[in-house]
Amino acid sequence: MEWEGAALVLSARAYGESGAIVHLLTEEHGRTAAMVRGGASRRQAAVWQPGNLVLARWQARLPDQLGHVSAEPVQQASARVLDRPFHLDMISAVTAVADGALPDREPHPQLFLDLVRLITAIAVLGDPPPMADLVRWERDLLAVLGYGLSLERCTVTGTTEELAFVSPKTGRAVSAEGAGPWRERLLPLPHFLLDSSDESRPDEWLHGLDLTGYFLSRHLFGARHSPVPEARHRLRERVRAMVENAQ
Repeated sequence: MEWEGAALVLSARAYGESGAIVHLLTEEHGRTAAMVRGGASRRQAAVWQPGNLVLARWQARLPDQLGHVSAEPVQQASARVLDRPFHLDMISAVTAVADGALPDREPHPQLFLDLVRLITAIAVLGDPPPMADLVRWERDLLAVLGYGLSLERCTVTGTTEELAFVSPKTGRAVSAEGAGPWRERLLPLPHFLLDSSDESRPDEWLHGLDLTGYFLSRHLFGARHSPVPEARHRLRERVRAMVENAQ
């Protein structure tokens, strides 16, 4: 059994003296684990950094085996943002979420392509960082895995105007009028999730991270009795600090 194709590195950990176990995301094969001979060596370690796009060659005797992989770098996103801690945290967060949430060997082609575009944007764009796109990708991840948010109209009044909140119980939008006395129990809905052309601000990024983070924790990581990745918590804290410093 073997395949060759573009793959995103989601994670890598040392195995044995110089080997590594890596998790890759591909368009056709989904999230796949493999062993890399010499993957932890100085010569290869840079290839297997989370967020890197590689041309991978995977081989195994049987389809359900761990398999071995080798690769050539195509785009080393992590190296491009080493001097930009915020952008590096973004790449670490989104790859950790993908690694922890996606099921093994279940292809999601559009989600893969969108993640490649997102990481490319993080690596090549300056400020402001594409945080709104990161939150939108997490929203799409929830939808692909069966936990989509319903943000088209207010679940209380049916209106499509002044949507400002999301119900933590149903994942449905609620308007400012429909919120009524339950306003404090609802999750704020950032406008950039309703309008992709919206130029968002750090306070809206924070609301967006809290919104998708709530449902990631409840439906994906919580269902597996696992915490949301620490890398995502670090990104949220960085955004929170930006909001507090701006006040």
